[in-house]
Amino acid sequence: MSDKTTKRIAYIDWLRGLACLVMFQTHCYDSWLGGAARDGEFIRMSQLGGTLPAPLFLFLAGISFALVTDKLRQKGVSADEIARTTILRGGEIFLLGLLFRLQEFLLGQPGAQWTDLLRVDVLNVIGVSLMLMGVACRIAAAGGAADLRQLRRATIVTAVICAAVIAVFTPPLWTNWRPHSLAWWLESYINGVHTFGKPQPWLFPIFPWAAFAFVGLAAGSLLLFEWARRNEALALAFAGAGGISLIATGLWLDARPVRLYGAYDFWHTSPNFFLVRAGVVLVILFLGYAWCRWGAGEWGFSPLIEMGKCSLLVYWVHFEFVYGGLSIVPKHGVGVRTATLGLIAIFISMTVLATARNRFPKWKPQMVALLRGAART
Repeated sequence: MSDKTTKRIAYIDWLRGLACLVMFQTHCYDSWLGGAARDGEFIRMSQLGGTLPAPLFLFLAGISFALVTDKLRQKGVSADEIARTTILRGGEIFLLGLLFRLQEFLLGQPGAQWTDLLRVDVLNVIGVSLMLMGVACRIAAAGGAADLRQLRRATIVTAVICAAVIAVFTPPLWTNWRPHSLAWWLESYINGVHTFGKPQPWLFPIFPWAAFAFVGLAAGSLLLFEWARRNEALALAFAGAGGISLIATGLWLDARPVRLYGAYDFWHTSPNFFLVRAGVVLVILFLGYAWCRWGAGEWGFSPLIEMGKCSLLVYWVHFEFVYGGLSIVPKHGVGVRTATLGLIAIFISMTVLATARNRFPKWKPQMVALLRGAART
């Protein structure tokens, strides 16, 4: 959401920038490493780190959504108008995700397949998650309560229920409850099946990924209470402690001999692993806050904060220079050293791009005015 709607929070931007950095290393090493380097321990650790950006992006989208919704409620905006605004914003992100896939399809010719246009990517699920959260917030306000504290409590309860439902129904929707009657591109939004005949763990369907956005919505709403605002550090510390509890609970449940599902896949669909990952992002939330408040997170120029302010832009641009035809390093053809140099180049160039974008926030109307002036001339 724009700065006009809610004041930027430095540690949220820093965490988005961190997610961008981890995403860069995952994409760069996956695209460029070849030969023996592609089968070693290094790339496995890189791919393990790659499990972090998507949950973190969705979680932070949920926190930002909570901030925006609460600000609109404070201004007296009606529940219907808030729902309309947030759902339309989610639709905008969803359409951008489709546009991104169209760009990759066109630039990937002649080898790209038309089915890639309908692949469920992280932008798609962020857009869908925003729309779902808009509906959830409208449901939370269904009683017509005007008290902000009551609305926040209702939002937290609704968000937790939504996250739990998504996590619990993910395993059967990936296995014996698969909606085969739907077209493959619709089923793909449920379980990421795409055209492969079975769900793919590298895609981003609603189940389980949207649940992370609802966890962020609940966490962001908790941080908006007066006590949390007055005791911000303590509130974030409690969030980190809660994250540790979720991690311990998920691991404890995984160790139990009782299995509720016929097909149990801890690393991809299990609600227990969802608890672990939700706990991890809560711990990272506190660590990011601590680093920005007591560490060097906000000392002078911060590349991560700059990238975090326009994470969509750097996500969009870096992809073509890593996976696309404009790749700055030969794909699947270099070792760790060359790929690392390419990663550094991507990081520096994306920092420069983000900084330039942030320093000229009104570049769109300025460019339009320039073009109109040139046309008149």
